[in-house]
Amino acid sequence: MEKGLIIRKTGGAGEAENLAASREVLHTVSHPFHPGMEVGIKIHWGEKGNRSFLPASYTREIVLWLQGLQARPFVFDTSVLYSGGRRDGAESLVTARRNGFSEETLGCPVRMADGLDGRDVGSIPAGMKHFSTVQVANVVGKADGFVIFSHFKGHLASSFGGAIKNLSMGFASRAQKQRMHSDAHPVLNKKRCTRCGLCVEVCPAGAASMPEGDFPVYDLKRCIGCNQCIGLCAEAALQIFWDSDPGVFQEKLVETAAAVWRVIGARSVAINALLKITKECDCMPGENPAIAKDIGFVGGGDPVAVDRESLALVGSEAFENAHPGIPWKRQFEHAAAVGFGTPGKGQART
Repeated sequence: MEKGLIIRKTGGAGEAENLAASREVLHTVSHPFHPGMEVGIKIHWGEKGNRSFLPASYTREIVLWLQGLQARPFVFDTSVLYSGGRRDGAESLVTARRNGFSEETLGCPVRMADGLDGRDVGSIPAGMKHFSTVQVANVVGKADGFVIFSHFKGHLASSFGGAIKNLSMGFASRAQKQRMHSDAHPVLNKKRCTRCGLCVEVCPAGAASMPEGDFPVYDLKRCIGCNQCIGLCAEAALQIFWDSDPGVFQEKLVETAAAVWRVIGARSVAINALLKITKECDCMPGENPAIAKDIGFVGGGDPVAVDRESLALVGSEAFENAHPGIPWKRQFEHAAAVGFGTPGKGQART
């Protein structure tokens, strides 16, 4: 076990024991929180129709813990690229409530960190191989602290998803999410297009234009591939061109997470729940088969170490069998290359 980690194994005896284990971790982990701080709890509240997300009772334990510290918690997530129950901010909050995540059940506010329209975002420095900057929800500069609470499970593009993925995809704007997934140019589906003009409005390169009385057109020579138009199109009228190398995807995932952690790491902790460890992420609707038994929780002040220990406890074979050929080791290799995971001054330790 790496220094700075807290582990509580549950033995898979049921939710009551799991909740007790979560309380042990919360009351043991070192943290930077103090009275009066506004602390955001980053979670994934499950897609519409998804049955594998962690019940709200686990998030509620974090809320109670923070309130016991006299902090002011709130729960948040960001909107997504794909269709379903979380693309639109208002619809995402409906999905959250349907899945049990509401102010009434949690005892604290539930928010869309990138705004109801997905536009409460800004750029932060990255200076790495793939990204000089990354675009993330403005919550990074608004909250006093963060708990990165992640459901550790499988993922079709990254093999597993935990704290690193929750920091990257979880904080990223829709455009940044698209940048991580692929290089893309917009291709218009005229049957969906309402000619609202938003794609023209948000294009930073002037590559989008709309002839009078006609559909928008895109100059691909001027297009910089930022994907802002694709990410913000409310009608999903712009098709996404996917062409990711899995190894490059791992690196982009890490770089976004690393940029976020540079901003929030000194005032944050990461906790992984190794429960309901399923083949796919909680974005998938319907049933989602488990690929490993319940283990418990891993928490600490270093998200890379938290993910590494989580993977060691579950065993990489479970994820390799579920998603063969995904170069998941690249996440840890690239994290080391960009200096992500080295505790900085003031980071929470256990």
